[in-house]
Amino acid sequence: MKRIEDFTVISHKWLNYKTFIIELEGPEGLPEILPGNFAEVQISNSPKVFLRRPLSVYDVDPDSRTLSFFVKVAGEGTRLMGEAKHGETMNIIYPLGNSYSVAEGNRILIVAGGSGIAPFMLLARRLRKLHKNITFLFGGRTAEDIVLTDKFHCFGELLITTEDGSFGEKGLVTDHPIFKNGKLDIDHIYTCGPDLMMKAIAHIEKEKNIPCEVSLENSMACGFGACLCCITETIEGNKCVCTEGPVFNVNYLKWQT
Repeated sequence: MKRIEDFTVISHKWLNYKTFIIELEGPEGLPEILPGNFAEVQISNSPKVFLRRPLSVYDVDPDSRTLSFFVKVAGEGTRLMGEAKHGETMNIIYPLGNSYSVAEGNRILIVAGGSGIAPFMLLARRLRKLHKNITFLFGGRTAEDIVLTDKFHCFGELLITTEDGSFGEKGLVTDHPIFKNGKLDIDHIYTCGPDLMMKAIAHIEKEKNIPCEVSLENSMACGFGACLCCITETIEGNKCVCTEGPVFNVNYLKWQT
């Protein structure tokens, strides 16, 4: 059930010059939040920011009533979030959207580009409870873009690519040697990041016949399907990412056909 509640800022952790994790404390009895769910966060300390900001839930601690969001500074709203003070109140609509499914197979590949890592901490926690074998493949432009490696490495093998070769393999995530083998030994792929990256992963999925789910990052102003600014084309017509997604099987998306 969706809620609209006030949360209190309790911590910031800057990971590099443009990304941070913000932790918020909420009321008693947080609802169940699944991997892939997002929230609409109100930025109330600027007259220039009218719309809420949609953010994937990075992590949840029901015992301490906290939600964490991985945030990349992309404009005025996210910049102000990065400047929020301890004890400041933020109003949140949550949990919104659907979630990643539970893979039937045991061998999991999670592919993320840049801020696309945001939904995968919750997913990693869920998959570990189910004893899945996880491989992470994270990509960025430079080494500075690769963050939280220590956190994710606790859940499985971690592979890295950077476009300039400053960390891990040089190139895009699709250039990694894991895709160069004759047979990709994976049962299920989850991915989030830039559209071009996800489309490239979807192409690999189609060739290898591996189930693949993507989390789209369309602009979602309302979170309820009213504003229609997050429309995406599917094989069943136009759908709102905020209500029908943000998670989709790639075979359902029109750009996969």
